[in-house]
Amino acid sequence: MADIHLTLAAKDYDHFQDLKSGAVKPQGIALTCLALYPTDIFHRQLEFGEFEVSELSLCKHASMVADGNGAFVGLPVFPLRMFRQSALYVRRGSPVRQAKDLIGKRCGVPEWAQTATVYVRGWLQNHAGVPLDSIEWIQAGVNEAGREEKIALSLPRGIRCRAVADRSLNDLLLADDIDCIISATPPKASHGDGAKIVRLFADAQTADEGYFRDTGVFPIMHVIAIRKDVHERYPWAAMNLLLAFEEAKERSIRRLSELSPLFPLAWGPNHMKRTGELLFGGGEYWPYGLDANRRTIEAFLAYCHEQGICSRMVAAEELFAPQALSSIKH
Repeated sequence: MADIHLTLAAKDYDHFQDLKSGAVKPQGIALTCLALYPTDIFHRQLEFGEFEVSELSLCKHASMVADGNGAFVGLPVFPLRMFRQSALYVRRGSPVRQAKDLIGKRCGVPEWAQTATVYVRGWLQNHAGVPLDSIEWIQAGVNEAGREEKIALSLPRGIRCRAVADRSLNDLLLADDIDCIISATPPKASHGDGAKIVRLFADAQTADEGYFRDTGVFPIMHVIAIRKDVHERYPWAAMNLLLAFEEAKERSIRRLSELSPLFPLAWGPNHMKRTGELLFGGGEYWPYGLDANRRTIEAFLAYCHEQGICSRMVAAEELFAPQALSSIKH
């Protein structure tokens, strides 16, 4: 039987490189890999379904699954994971010095349903003592005016979030019309020496590590998704793709762990070892699969429901192809 042809659209991650080069090939699949920026992928995939397989926002995927109209089936492959204590920005010299100072303030987000902001708001409400209804929320583009929500929202009672179409969050913060920005993309006035916008947490890594110790959550931003029509036609492709993603990731980790790594990183292997012990208990580094990531995924889904992004509480298993959740023992 001839291979089926699928297109994968994802950022140019090193842990996908061996799929792109053909060094790793999913069985029965000829894969064309396109290296694109995630926001471009999300727009093209959600609006037009251009790719058979793509990187996708975990937030958008969860929302569609909750509404029962998901056009995609997930694979438990997580290309991007990032702590987001670094995603809070304030004006230099702002009286906002800690999370609790946001009570009674105005806070901007590029989209209420952006994965990064979901995690930050979940932390604020559940761990930092900042009720979401104590903040006035403003939705606008970070550096350009006119950004809109991609999905319909049903905000919980008491949550105020209004869109501003003609100004950016960067400009609103500089004008003192908001007090904080939560965004995966840095505002432009935060760049360079003498920046007028700074991170709320100057030592974000220490804040990140404290968050992880408190919650056990290592935030997952994106997932790999197969278009539903493709999965229905080739259900076997889910497991074959998952196995190929696993192999490509392991090859990447071996490169990073070499004593003479290919990357210009001082003490790279030591950093890998410390990170592995801190985040993964010395077990598999950057694990895929649901079981190893259940705590993070379930916390995220609870945040989504709490914040009006998911219309119901979604079970973690609902996000993924059943074939990709089965365990193979050798």
